[in-house]
Amino acid sequence: MYSSCGFASIPPAVGSSSPSSRTHCAQTSRNSRTVANWQFGGVFSQSSQLFRRHKLHFPSRVQRQGRADRNPKILGVLTDDSSTMTPIEDEIERIGILNVDPGLEPFGDHFKYRVKRYVDQKKLFEKHEVGLEEFAKGYLTFGFNREDGDIVYREWAPAAQEAQLVGDFNGWDGSNHNMEKNQFGVWTIKVPDINGVPAIPHNSRVKFRFKPGDGVWIDRIPAWIKYAIVEPSSFAAPYDGVYWDPPPSERYQFKYPRPPKPDAPRIYEAHVGMSSSEPRVNSYREFADDVLPRIWANNYNTVQLMAVMEHSYYGSFGYHVTNFFAVSSRSGTPEDLKYLIDKAHSLGLRVLMDVVHSHASNNVTDGLNGFDIGQSSQESYFHTGDRGYHKLWDSRLFNYANWEVLRFLLSNLRWWLEEYQFDGFRFDGVTSMLYHHHGIDMAFTGNYGEYFSEATDVDAVVYLMLANCLIHNILPDATVIAEDVSGMPGLGRPVSEGGVGFDYRLAMAIPDRWIDYLKNKKDEEWSMKEISWSLTNRRYSEKCISYAESHDQAIVGDKTIAFLLMDKEMYSGMSCLTDASPSVERGLALHKMIHFITMALGGEGYLNFMGNEFGHPDWIDFPREGNNWSYDKCRRQWNLVDAEHLRYKFMNAFDRAMNLVDEKFSILASTKQIVSSTNEEDKVIVFEHGDLVFVFNFHPENTYDGYKVGCDLPGKYRVALDSDAWDFGGHGRVGHGFDHFTCPEGIPGVPETNFNNRPNSFKVLSPARTCVAYHRVDESLEDIDLQENDPDTVEEADDSVMTDVVARQADLEESMLRLEEKDDDIDPKAMRDYEVDFGEGTSDD
Repeated sequence: MYSSCGFASIPPAVGSSSPSSRTHCAQTSRNSRTVANWQFGGVFSQSSQLFRRHKLHFPSRVQRQGRADRNPKILGVLTDDSSTMTPIEDEIERIGILNVDPGLEPFGDHFKYRVKRYVDQKKLFEKHEVGLEEFAKGYLTFGFNREDGDIVYREWAPAAQEAQLVGDFNGWDGSNHNMEKNQFGVWTIKVPDINGVPAIPHNSRVKFRFKPGDGVWIDRIPAWIKYAIVEPSSFAAPYDGVYWDPPPSERYQFKYPRPPKPDAPRIYEAHVGMSSSEPRVNSYREFADDVLPRIWANNYNTVQLMAVMEHSYYGSFGYHVTNFFAVSSRSGTPEDLKYLIDKAHSLGLRVLMDVVHSHASNNVTDGLNGFDIGQSSQESYFHTGDRGYHKLWDSRLFNYANWEVLRFLLSNLRWWLEEYQFDGFRFDGVTSMLYHHHGIDMAFTGNYGEYFSEATDVDAVVYLMLANCLIHNILPDATVIAEDVSGMPGLGRPVSEGGVGFDYRLAMAIPDRWIDYLKNKKDEEWSMKEISWSLTNRRYSEKCISYAESHDQAIVGDKTIAFLLMDKEMYSGMSCLTDASPSVERGLALHKMIHFITMALGGEGYLNFMGNEFGHPDWIDFPREGNNWSYDKCRRQWNLVDAEHLRYKFMNAFDRAMNLVDEKFSILASTKQIVSSTNEEDKVIVFEHGDLVFVFNFHPENTYDGYKVGCDLPGKYRVALDSDAWDFGGHGRVGHGFDHFTCPEGIPGVPETNFNNRPNSFKVLSPARTCVAYHRVDESLEDIDLQENDPDTVEEADDSVMTDVVARQADLEESMLRLEEKDDDIDPKAMRDYEVDFGEGTSDD
């Protein structure tokens, strides 16, 4: 079986350690050519967030019309980790990414160098550790493990002069538990059982005590610890490591298999801690029982969990990780997290983890940084000096060329996949990893020389290639997403082609565009061409996850889209018992349009942050000294969307419907995407994605009756989704159930004679600030014959559909109640098999 990430052999470098990328990386010209068919440039304004990253321009991709990816022939591959490597004659030709994008050919030496580094590293793993996959089982050796009836603890700390294991089990006196050090700097101790009972009790506190060169003993949490806790009654108390080895009766056993990988992910980004409606930290089990059913009901197929890895500072949003193998104890135990993931799988939801391997917390007493006592980078997890410190994030930066750092990070990925059954990862802060400048004060323009030069951190690139190879070898159906704001070409191409191997990258320029428009432009100044360009400006053949807003746009100091649109009226003007103000009318309309066009045109997957689906008011503000340690803005007010008399329900209903449109018509997975019109005067965008035709009218006032839109296939079209439907808080101006018949345009096969380069057209009603998706009717699949367009028949048909929707919604609510009481008897397929409420239209067009 061929590996997905193998390469033909390149002669290895001399010595066992990799050369520095800054010294040996091939220099490339910054005056590289840019091939128009592959790369577009442009500059977005930068912004920064507290504890987060600079948002830079994200280039680029042309609008496409069903083009299939070109798969170059791979002349030599590794069949598996123990295989031999076969030579090839032409190294440049073998690196497939150069065939996918000819504009990269001037940087062939760079790609050869990093591919060579990658292959050399894998050969070293094969020689010394059996192979990559075995190398990534470090958690079976390091940390605490049961071996032959004893507890064995190992820690890599080459700078330590003496070491002991201390904890509750020995009264924090390590004099009888001294550790031994081998030639690789690994300390070991075996703690025998006492009368068949483990000497270290489950759920008891432990620490690694060692003496550095100055002779002063210091205590640290073991680097590979599986659980860490803090005394809640003691302010600013340090965390303690916990020996976690529950008896079989207390160990959670997974009941459900992983759901199959969807054709396109619809991702619900969530933070467990802030998911409660009450001002407190929520638990894994409460999230599983209370929030997962909401996510499932809104037709998402993937949950992305933030802040899972232990982090001592809650306000870091989980990005200042202190304990990489430990679950965040604020929300529960490791077994509780397993319950959450299993519950998600029972609903057909895949679960991704927000993994942070770009940096580590600067904390000394409870973080990995506590093992850095001034030693060289060869004996540390981190680089020394400026290279080991991120000045904006106040955090430490890993030395990705270090053997034990690679073992630690790669094993960390395998641990989360196998122990907790995660279905993939979203890698945070990838831009910081890719470049020595970490993207700071950089405005990437799309010039290829910005990506492939001595500024590229090849050590980190090779680590990411190894990581993606490992993940996909262990779990071929894994979903792996990169948070990269630079747009490095090849990031989303397979490792076997010389790419970095991610499945998707986040389309991070899109939310910046929307925020810019909402803050700085009047509605009549919105450019249809610019909106369309921002949504389609991505690299062909590298998939993107689009989103209008994520957690970044909601943290303190910024506002969500709903809050930017409606501001203080979200507190006073959302009651359905009174007429909506102009501000609320505009806000509801544009909130639906912005999110739908982002999904329909912006990428091959879609992401929404928890609460934004219903326009959650307020910003996110974690408890801190500046807000008197308040949790008031660190929660989700689910009561708002549950209240029948509030307009939040309309935004939520539309979110549910647009997700189901994708599930039903597979628009995100379709390679057919054509923008046929961006009319600046009308403020209308018309495009096709998959088999649907979309009409977005951003004009604040003008309604167009009989508006002509181009399409590909002839026939008749009907409304698939209408933002103006009553059920979505609209005015019901667009008729549903009517057929829109096409007319041929121009000469078949001669685009310049067609209407907007489309061979057919049909006419629609397009009210101001609305969006409508139309699907082509397959007469062979019609359940109701509406060929005569008789108004009575239409009304009868609409009534029958609405009756079915109400009945199925009642069934859904009953099933969700059963979900809360007993999850074992749930059939997720049966529960999901209900009709979407696309809205109640009028009977006249």
